[in-house]
Amino acid sequence: MQYEITLPADYDMNIIRRRVAERGHLLDDFPDLAVKAYLMRERGHADSPVNQYAPFYLWRAAQGMNRFLWGSGFHGLSRDFGRPRVRSWLGLAVEDGPAQAAAVTAATRRLEPLAPDADPAQEIERARRALPVDLAGVHTTALAIDTARWELLTFTLWSEHTLWSEHTLRSEHTLRSEPPVPEHGERYQVLHLSRPELAELPRGRHW
Repeated sequence: MQYEITLPADYDMNIIRRRVAERGHLLDDFPDLAVKAYLMRERGHADSPVNQYAPFYLWRAAQGMNRFLWGSGFHGLSRDFGRPRVRSWLGLAVEDGPAQAAAVTAATRRLEPLAPDADPAQEIERARRALPVDLAGVHTTALAIDTARWELLTFTLWSEHTLWSEHTLRSEHTLRSEPPVPEHGERYQVLHLSRPELAELPRGRHW
């Protein structure tokens, strides 16, 4: 689940940083929540064309998602920014990367539409096998699908602000000052990570 709040080009993104610093911990023990990544993009940084606050959630059960959406937290966000459109996907797979012990500082989101004549089952399996589970710096990666758009989503949490070139993707990683490579999709800063039930989320394929 994700909602995106796109902000004016001259918006002071430190307001978002302070908001997360003050309130991010409130979901650290939220029932049925595997992960809430408090994501932010800044215009002109990591190729972002916009200022945006875009939290991303992995839920263990729909009850938790419902409890959040109809509760005080989402009500407060809607009051402050207007009620955003909430996107949701069917979970297909979750895998751990090699950086489980490190702090998460970045995330990527890749959206991939399926061709009209593609076999969804084959495309899902191809995407599952392509998850970046073996790349240094990967904490957790997930695959999901939007069946209204027939669009695959790959979401990855990274332990460092790591940028790979096309060459180093095939060899070893290089630490730089930006979030991960554009090849992995849109890049975000992670301001806070709530993960009360991440350990209980089933790994592997979910079908």
